[in-house]
Amino acid sequence: MLMPEPLKKGDKAAIISLSSGMLGEEYCVHTQKRGAEILRQLGLEAVFTENALKGTEFIKRHPEKRAADLKAAFLDDSIKCIITSIGGIDTFRTIPYLMEDEEFKKAVHQHPKFFLGFSDTTHNHFMLHRLGLQTFYGQAFMCDIAELSGDMLPYSKAQFQSCFDSYHGRRITPSPVWYDDREDFSEAATGTMPASHNETHGYELLQGRAVFEGKLLGGCIDSMGEMLLAGNIERLGDMLSREFKDYPQLKEDFERQAEIIRRYNIFPSADEWRDKIFFAETSELAPSPETLRMYLEAFRKAGIFESLSGIIVGKPINEQFYEEYKTVWREVVNNAELPILYNVNIGHSSPRAILPYGAVARVDADAQVITLL
Repeated sequence: MLMPEPLKKGDKAAIISLSSGMLGEEYCVHTQKRGAEILRQLGLEAVFTENALKGTEFIKRHPEKRAADLKAAFLDDSIKCIITSIGGIDTFRTIPYLMEDEEFKKAVHQHPKFFLGFSDTTHNHFMLHRLGLQTFYGQAFMCDIAELSGDMLPYSKAQFQSCFDSYHGRRITPSPVWYDDREDFSEAATGTMPASHNETHGYELLQGRAVFEGKLLGGCIDSMGEMLLAGNIERLGDMLSREFKDYPQLKEDFERQAEIIRRYNIFPSADEWRDKIFFAETSELAPSPETLRMYLEAFRKAGIFESLSGIIVGKPINEQFYEEYKTVWREVVNNAELPILYNVNIGHSSPRAILPYGAVARVDADAQVITLL
């Protein structure tokens, strides 16, 4: 696996819109400026890719431009870090332009970059993982770096700053607080803190042994579930129309996604999950327990649970369905010997830790620590 260098003061960080283009909308100008300023304070220079700020409709219509931005970032020797602006729903459309571009694939190997993002970016992580590059899951420009309170949330900031050193020996412990998902991202909300709550659960061991090790592989449950279920249009479409009436994907999107995931072998095979720690977290849509069950059943049918060394589950956003999700995980995994660590600060619930794909992690539930070895 190609491992990028840790971040360094003075590095240029490319900010890219690979899925949603909302960073380029007029109502997000304050977000652009705030995020760039915070990066400057951290010692990094923000460089917005050519198409990153062209707005929602342009980005939606031009996956080839999104792909061109990622290629350009890898080809640019002055760029050391690539940070996604935010998630979205259709970054899978960029995959053909990249996986059929030999110059891009060569650039990934010759110019490995520190790549950071979460949510729908799971598709990009899996694509780059297929190409052999270690990437980093857990934060995004708009959600974390451009935090409206005036600085990154303390836990998230400490996690980001840890990326300026080798991750070997890094310890990830529970955040003492968690935050409600913001509803107001307007300029008027600048200077306000999201509502916070004391963490009362910590890491919860749902089952299995308290100490386990393995290489990290995973992402957003919704994104991974759609990758596996995209070929089952009827089941996936019925679920989405029932639960998320405003969800903007169409039947053609599911069919196209299924074709792309299969053609370019994006989703790891059952054998590639052997001895891994599967990390997984639910999106801001807070899927119902029934929908989570459908996704996890798809993972089980794909053979993911058969040979894992353990599972790490992210904290549900706003702690919605907190107890119900635990029941679903136990029932669908259906193997009391397989360790499941629950309520970890990864994914859509803030603050957010950062997990390196392929890193060997040692989980100690009793000591409440995940150590990157």
